Amino acid sequence: MTFLLAHLTDAHIGPLPRPTKRDLIGKRFTGWVNWRRGRHALHDMDVLSEVVADIKAHEPDHIAMTGDILNIGLPTEFPLASAWLKTLGPHERVSFVPGNHDAYVRASLPHLERAFAPWTAEFGQELAQFPYLRLRGEVALIGLSSGVPTPPLVASGRLGPEQREKFARLLEQTRGLARVVMIHHPPYRHGATPGRGLTDAREFEAILARHGAELVIHGHNHRRMVAILPSPGGGTPVVGAASASAVPGSPRHRAAWNLYAI
Repeated sequence: MTFLLAHLTDAHIGPLPRPTKRDLIGKRFTGWVNWRRGRHALHDMDVLSEVVADIKAHEPDHIAMTGDILNIGLPTEFPLASAWLKTLGPHERVSFVPGNHDAYVRASLPHLERAFAPWTAEFGQELAQFPYLRLRGEVALIGLSSGVPTPPLVASGRLGPEQREKFARLLEQTRGLARVVMIHHPPYRHGATPGRGLTDAREFEAILARHGAELVIHGHNHRRMVAILPSPGGGTPVVGAASASAVPGSPRHRAAWNLYAI
């Protein structure tokens, strides 16, 4: 039996709610200036609507959204983000992992844990938990959070030792199933430019080399990417998708989504 998995990422929904002066203390001010100076023009909500309509037309069994729904992590952005996630389908059929823009500053984290819980946990848990496991028949969906607050002009991610340890256990527990790992940042060395990559990518590669996985999907770079990482099965494909809301541009940066038949 075929399981269809749709993957979209980096929606960066707008328009940006009007921030208060208090909201713009620290890193958010830099992000707000960048948004006003032109970043908003890189993402088109009509394009995003067309992408979502195309996904639904293919009737996937599950949809994975790998982060960066938000822009600067404002408290007022989170209700908009959760409302948009609801448009993708029932939360049992939609999974989410956060990106750096969702965890933009430390003050964003409590909002993130509450707003995205239905798409990151089972059995009605009130707070988002990472890593998480969602079993769908013979498919094991494993969600990781690489979104962490960073200084201005830095967009790197990190899993941390506790999450990595639990991740390794989940891979081992689900051996024999089709294990699909969802993460925002490219989880390998040189997967992104300096200041934008996963800081513990080397450790992720080591976990995959020991325990394996059938597929890893990510976002972050706003372009299509494919890599093969060593694993016990001979190699695991690691596939990055373009931004789902990017305005028409070059073939490598045009809005897109991916469909996997498992």
